[in-house]
Amino acid sequence: MIRGGFITFEGIDGCGKSTQADLLAKRLRSEGGVVVASREPGGTPIAEKIRALLLNSAHREMVKECEVLLYLAARAQHLKEKIIPAINRGATVICDRFQDATFAYQGFGREVTLEQLRRMNSFATGGIDPDLTFLLDVPVEKAFERLTAMKKPKDRLEDGERDFFERVRKGYRRVAADAPGRIVLLDGTLPPEVLEEKVYMITAGKLKEISCY
Repeated sequence: MIRGGFITFEGIDGCGKSTQADLLAKRLRSEGGVVVASREPGGTPIAEKIRALLLNSAHREMVKECEVLLYLAARAQHLKEKIIPAINRGATVICDRFQDATFAYQGFGREVTLEQLRRMNSFATGGIDPDLTFLLDVPVEKAFERLTAMKKPKDRLEDGERDFFERVRKGYRRVAADAPGRIVLLDGTLPPEVLEEKVYMITAGKLKEISCY
């Protein structure tokens, strides 16, 4: 059986990760690749319902313990129902956020113990890691400017204080430093077309390495 690849995109809200994930999926498909694009939280009917709970700005009373468990519940469902079957079919899965978001947002942002988060995440995922993760790093001020320009209502997490997002950004950089073989740190302030080419070239090399493209 030919195993597919698992690629994730990470970064603080407004970093441009969703745009790059979409561009990569379109480019691989244009070359005949079988691609399954998804997102977290979400990706399946059950996980999307959990997403709605998590991001609803009316749920400000949600405690961090509840937040963590809901994210992990959505991930477990998403992984078992969608990601693993797609990989086993030989498809390349491209996911907008995965486990590193939990370590950055709930670990550094909400200040939940990383050791505890990693243990809980391992239970939810069965120890499965992405083959390749792109972290788009942008200053918080730049990310806020982009979110404002989008003129869309902020969800519960996007409406966080600046200090929260500074901790998350710092957390992402720490997570990347701990996994240099998997996480590629990119300057998210570069022009989208420049980032697109960098992402594509690195992805092509990784997919050839795991013999799925």
